[in-house]
Amino acid sequence: MTTPDDFTLPPDKRVPFIGYGLGLRPAHYADFLAAPRAVDWLEIISENYMIQGGKPLAMLDAIRRDYPLVMHGVSMSLGSVQPLDTDHLARLKAFADRVEPLWISDHLCWTGVHGVNLHDLYPLPYTEETIRHVAGRIRQVQETLERRFVIENVSSYISYAASTMSEWEFVSAIADEADCLLLLDINNIYVSSVNHGFDPRRFIDGVPVQRVQQIHLAGHSNLGDFIIDTHDAPIADPVFDLYRYACRCLGPVSTMIERDDKIPPLAELIAELDRVRAVAAEGLRQFIGDEVQLCAA
Repeated sequence: MTTPDDFTLPPDKRVPFIGYGLGLRPAHYADFLAAPRAVDWLEIISENYMIQGGKPLAMLDAIRRDYPLVMHGVSMSLGSVQPLDTDHLARLKAFADRVEPLWISDHLCWTGVHGVNLHDLYPLPYTEETIRHVAGRIRQVQETLERRFVIENVSSYISYAASTMSEWEFVSAIADEADCLLLLDINNIYVSSVNHGFDPRRFIDGVPVQRVQQIHLAGHSNLGDFIIDTHDAPIADPVFDLYRYACRCLGPVSTMIERDDKIPPLAELIAELDRVRAVAAEGLRQFIGDEVQLCAA
């Protein structure tokens, strides 16, 4: 059995910055085949391709010749009290061995109970007990996959009376305890900040910079009293503002846009990705300026 020491990364822990990407969706298969390297990289939903044969896998095999890939899961249920699905982990490892992703991620949440997948991403109570429980499960995942795993913060619409800390303290503690990496979903941070009434910049300030491997950006639905992470609209201006702040604080982090409903033509998403690049450049100029000032001091 491997241990985390067997796949220790360099001191900054992150895979190097790879630029700006999109989620691979069937509506754009032909576009990506016709225009190699239209973006820097692609993220795939792991479960959509963990199959034997068929068109999705054939398309993926063709597209990945031209694009670096990362894998993103939606069903590991890291926060569940039920044992991890070892069959799922074995199939995930076999698939990763086939497509050779740069990294693999899933959500910091639970997705079902009593063996029933509820097909949603439910938040966890922010407690020391939960930290120990989830960190142990992440270590099991890393031992199986033989690589450092990446966990994503989810959007939330409820809170637990049992919680004893902030979400960013909780996420950071799990990353440190499990020695894993982080996928910061900036839209999820913003959604949760509105729903729960906290300053989203505190989340960015509170996470360990050296563990942030990837950033997600997406659109949401504003319902007045609360907002929902829906991935069916362009990125909202307040999310871009928070992303700019994240770039200033974190430096260059590989970033992509998630779009899962009302999917526009690829050209529209690439145009939106150009805005992502521009906003990142603004934040990174501030990051470099801050670094220079610190060195001068």
